[in-house]
Amino acid sequence: MLHLRNYLNGQLVLPLTGRSLDNVEPATGRVYGRLPDSGPEDVAAAVAAAEAALPAWRGLPAEERGRFLIKIADLIDANLERLARAESQDNGKPLSLARAMDIPRAASNFHFFGTAAGHFASEAHVQEGVALNYTVRHPVGVVGCISPWNLPLYLFTWKIAPALAVGCCVVAKPSEITP
Repeated sequence: MLHLRNYLNGQLVLPLTGRSLDNVEPATGRVYGRLPDSGPEDVAAAVAAAEAALPAWRGLPAEERGRFLIKIADLIDANLERLARAESQDNGKPLSLARAMDIPRAASNFHFFGTAAGHFASEAHVQEGVALNYTVRHPVGVVGCISPWNLPLYLFTWKIAPALAVGCCVVAKPSEITP
């Protein structure tokens, strides 16, 4: 049986609550795993870890952050079959759909924001003879992301990848229906 854990500060850890939930395969009704039933203490620990990591992450040049995101995209691509099977089992969708859409588009999101990271850090527009208008973007801090149940990995990447690309750290909460 699969036992999921929280990913916190570079480690897989049990929830501080000590509680877990059944992970049920919709197609069969079979419990195939357990997932953390995290509470406020777990969220506080995740936010504290993300805040501690923020200075180093936002301090990286945008191009370097982009390379990390592209590496994630490559890892998703390299594990397409395994991830598609997990996504299919987790939310009951046809394996062919997870293979054709969910997993490739998740990789595509990381790739897009990885390549875009260095291009949108700042911009300037000249107003001839009048002014130079410029924008410099800075990370806002720790970002909380909540994933819906219907396209869990794919829609999570739409939230996580851009936040990481601009230098924010992320605390992510997947749906307990499709973790």
